[in-house]
Amino acid sequence: MENRGRATKDMVRKVLVYLAAGMTMALLVCILGYVLYKGIPELSWSLITSVPSVIRKVEGILPYILNTLYIIFLTLLIVLPLGVGAAVYLTEYAQNRRLIAVIEFTTETLAGIPSIIYGLVGMLIFCNFLGFQTSLLAGCCTLVIMNLPTIIRTTQESLKAVPESYREGALGLGATKWHMIRTIVLPSSLDGIVTGCILSIGRIVGESAALLYTAGFGKVLLDNIFEAYTRSGATLSVALYMTAYEEGNFEVAWAIAALLIGLVLIINLAARLVRYKASKKK
Repeated sequence: MENRGRATKDMVRKVLVYLAAGMTMALLVCILGYVLYKGIPELSWSLITSVPSVIRKVEGILPYILNTLYIIFLTLLIVLPLGVGAAVYLTEYAQNRRLIAVIEFTTETLAGIPSIIYGLVGMLIFCNFLGFQTSLLAGCCTLVIMNLPTIIRTTQESLKAVPESYREGALGLGATKWHMIRTIVLPSSLDGIVTGCILSIGRIVGESAALLYTAGFGKVLLDNIFEAYTRSGATLSVALYMTAYEEGNFEVAWAIAALLIGLVLIINLAARLVRYKASKKK
């Protein structure tokens, strides 16, 4: 009788778990499907390759696409070495457990701070104090601070998951600590690093509040990438807000939303491909 009751409870729990997973998947499919259903018909080659102009009455999102790619590139270029390096130090080198606990608590706290706070701090520090003005560079620096806790925590947890026997075996064979970390530990924790990268990309692409204060909402297309980092520029998420809320042009807004989903999907698939290629070389 007791076994039958336990089996019934297990069955109920399993049904609830499957039900929760199904509802989550259904909600995700409905949201993505509706956005793509509304946005894909509004997408066109002329919209993607044109520069917006009120005088010529031209709708275009090319500057927003380039600004988004610029910000993703520079932010990841800065935050990945910093985040992975900090995680390696905390996991492999740091000896003061109290200091490690304080840093871990701080990073977890920073990860939960609303993005609007980062935007205000970024505007005060990078735009005003450091003199970057409202520019893509100021927006990238703000996003680096926002995404640094995510990179550190995901990498750190992945490093902790590497079996201690790997480290002991490498050191026992005469490898130096850095050689052991570079050739054994980091390749074994590649999944966590890629996961942190994917989470950071999602937050960079979807961020608008912080960038409104730091990167601005410029629509000018510049030929020089280095000059673009010193000028104000709107990303796709900021352009989505401006187009829908400020201008009331929901056709272009749906197109931007569909393009954002496609961009995130392509970048995530590329990151997973890199992880797959790297894992095959191990």
